[in-house]
Amino acid sequence: MANNEDLFKQIIAHAKEYGFIFPSSEIYDGLGAVYDYGQNGVELKNNIKQYWWKSMVQYHDNIVGLDSSIFMHPTIWKASGHVDAFNDPLIDNKDSKKRYRADVLIEDHIQKIEDKITKEVEKARKRFENFDEKMFRETNGRVLQHQKEIDEIRERFAALMNANDLAGLKALIEELGIACPISGTRNWTDVRQFNLMFATKLGSVSEGADTIYLRPETAQGIFVNFLNIYKTGRMKLPFGIAQIGKAFRNEIVARQFIFRMREFEQMEMQFFVKPGEELKWFDYWKQTRLQWHTDLGIALENYRFHDHEKLAHYANAATDIEFRFPFGFKELEGIHSRTDFDLSQHEKYSGKKLRYFDPELNESYVPYVIETSIGVDRMFLAVFSNAYNEETLEDGSTRVVLRLPAKLAPNKVAVLPLVKKDGLPEIGLEIFDKLKKEFMVQYEDKDAIGRRYRRQDAVGTPFCVTVDNQTKEDGTVTVRERDTMAQYRLPVDALVDEISAKLR
Repeated sequence: MANNEDLFKQIIAHAKEYGFIFPSSEIYDGLGAVYDYGQNGVELKNNIKQYWWKSMVQYHDNIVGLDSSIFMHPTIWKASGHVDAFNDPLIDNKDSKKRYRADVLIEDHIQKIEDKITKEVEKARKRFENFDEKMFRETNGRVLQHQKEIDEIRERFAALMNANDLAGLKALIEELGIACPISGTRNWTDVRQFNLMFATKLGSVSEGADTIYLRPETAQGIFVNFLNIYKTGRMKLPFGIAQIGKAFRNEIVARQFIFRMREFEQMEMQFFVKPGEELKWFDYWKQTRLQWHTDLGIALENYRFHDHEKLAHYANAATDIEFRFPFGFKELEGIHSRTDFDLSQHEKYSGKKLRYFDPELNESYVPYVIETSIGVDRMFLAVFSNAYNEETLEDGSTRVVLRLPAKLAPNKVAVLPLVKKDGLPEIGLEIFDKLKKEFMVQYEDKDAIGRRYRRQDAVGTPFCVTVDNQTKEDGTVTVRERDTMAQYRLPVDALVDEISAKLR
């Protein structure tokens, strides 16, 4: 098995080769950190969104949907704090002319030290037959020294970030001897803040136009529509508002394929609750969201909670659901108890009352909010990378199979005539026309049947239906399952019910 870096490269290459993800504007040499979803990618992405929407809106009688606009009044971003505080600390290398996030340079340095620990542990495993990792960590000086170094850096780093000490960040980078990956030099500029929002103009002529922003998140569209939804939907606490939509951030250091992009899509739900009950609902959504992920059949060991020790000023609880990507555990979804900060801020800046009248208490108050927020693109990458497998079969041959959860697969069925003659393509097309009313189906009659099976394995199609001469005799076809490669015969009339049952 390839190492994680090589594996990730193979996953990226596979995504392009089989029509899942393409670099945007590729014929013009591309545009950094922007990607297009191909014919298979858009189906997988839409299925992820549908799976989320059903779980949030269709299966809950107290959660409704919303589709707010990308352009919003600029004061919204002042109220939310994005104008003043939505910044990244940036630093330039004077020799390479490359720009970096100062915090990412420090985090990467910490990761290199952690990699040293891993190498020390692996080296010890080879040297000692009965290896006890805890004992080794307690007794081996080199490992302990590395861990102490990491702890010291993290403590200083956190203090500098919390204090917004830009000069201190530069000093730490210089003290750690962090060099530019391109030039190899340590000739750094001062650290300065850079706002991540994309600004544009709204108006018929630029001279009289107002500056507005492409939204950096979808949540504010929910908050400013709280009153509209509450009144027109006659909602009662607790209730939620869900939204799927595009957001834009001018990431300077966008990396790791579609994990961090400048244009991305979010699936967010803001759940409004009575003050004092927020932590109960925070725990509820924390467990509910983890269950949503594992219901896909992805092993629980690939997920973990990361509770925030340092909370944002508006939050009283926050956790991330992290996923084991090929490049390590990283944030996949966030669950936050945001208190009444957002609605209170919009009350203040808009002058409008954003309150809920509680008939039981006979009083009005600003609800508290529990937020669940997940990136569609990150979810895509998590599902895709987990599904990618290279297998060696019993006969010594290999296959690449994409073990996507069946309910998310771009195509559920492929209809394959055994040969392109003897009337089999005509029968295959009849079956294709019947199945496509129920599922996304692909028809293919080019190349040997084995090659076609391999192509369908590579794009994650759960079932292949093969039409052969016996089909003409008794109306049955061969069904092949992707994961086990097991084959069995079924009457054509039984296909819809059989496949539907296995997709649930």
